Amino acid sequence: QEVDFEERLGELDLRSDSDIPDVPPQTDSTPEILKRALSGLSARWKNWWIRGILTLAMISVFFLVIYLGSFMLMLLVLSIQVKCYHEIITIGYRVYHSYDLPWFRSLSWYFLLCVNYFFYGETVADYFATFVQRREQLQFLIRYHRFISFALYLTGFCMFVLSLVKKHYRLQFYMFAWTHVTLLITVTQSHLVIQNLFEGMIWFLVPISSVICNDITAYIFGFFFGRTPLIKLSPKKTWEGFIGGFFSTVVFGFIFSYFLAQHQYFVCPVEYNSETNRFVTECEPSELFQMKKYSVPPLLQAVLGWETVNMYPFQMHSIALSTFASLIGPFGGFFASGFKRAFKIKDFADTIPGHGGIMDRFDCQYLMATFVHVYITSFIRGPNPSKLLKQLLILQPEQQLSVYKTLKSHLVEKGILQPSLRG
Repeated sequence: QEVDFEERLGELDLRSDSDIPDVPPQTDSTPEILKRALSGLSARWKNWWIRGILTLAMISVFFLVIYLGSFMLMLLVLSIQVKCYHEIITIGYRVYHSYDLPWFRSLSWYFLLCVNYFFYGETVADYFATFVQRREQLQFLIRYHRFISFALYLTGFCMFVLSLVKKHYRLQFYMFAWTHVTLLITVTQSHLVIQNLFEGMIWFLVPISSVICNDITAYIFGFFFGRTPLIKLSPKKTWEGFIGGFFSTVVFGFIFSYFLAQHQYFVCPVEYNSETNRFVTECEPSELFQMKKYSVPPLLQAVLGWETVNMYPFQMHSIALSTFASLIGPFGGFFASGFKRAFKIKDFADTIPGHGGIMDRFDCQYLMATFVHVYITSFIRGPNPSKLLKQLLILQPEQQLSVYKTLKSHLVEKGILQPSLRG
């Protein structure tokens, strides 16, 4: 029996892509109460109502998490990351029949823990410096964080090499690559989402809401007006839905940004207060979130009848975010569609009735997270005095004194401090 099993896995290594078997069909997870309530409708309208009801439910839960604060949002991002990872890895197990490969399921989850340990450890070192300074055990972990992370990864790497079995090498390396690409897609991107959140909740909410708005409005416009196919990877996508979603998303992002920019809770950077052990969002809003007067272009003056308009500078940035969410963001969905077609599956999972898996709903969000992070670092972020101060507090007293003397000398030379303060 052991010989037969090895021969069967050896044959799998020689298959072409066209020989990949179909993944077992997913079950219908629609609640029975919805099935009975919508039983008289056609399949098209039944799917429309199921998607609509579940969409409203998910949006309601999302608003509840926002109300609960930044920490709960971070837990939500982590939960979504783990579920997306599970869905993609499970497809690999099914497609390549790799359930019986030695150690591999354990190794896949071990690598997830290692990568999360690395990224979240970096976040703790950056944003929780004063908290770490008070605990000697954490100081050791932070000081040698990258070495520990590297050692943990090497352990998994060596375990993988030791698990290699004759005649199964190609299959095992398929799954090794599958695991690492999945880690790149899920863990790295979710880390960027949290980094964006620390810049201010508005940098988290506007991009995510823009993608959700584009997804909903494109579906509605396509459902009612769609006639012209957009891309072969997604036959149901239409130009009418794509264009309608674009204009709707830009308008939504502009208006939504106006309301969020009025509240410190959304615009202030998220910081951890070690004295109260809570995240705080209190600050003097930056210029991005202070009302300014802008001149209306002459062409629009004739249409609107306005010469000037008052708005927040962030609203201009929201146009860039919404444009990316509606023009480039959908390509994350097209990429996911190509992935599913390559492996002959309809959805990543059947977690959400009418929607598929969690990854089916967040395929565009990961691409958006990367863009927002690059946008902030390229056009928005300047020196962060609060973060710099936390790093200075970690230094030894003699190092802090050296920094103080150097800074004082520099300020005197610039004329910012009075010469009388030299002594």
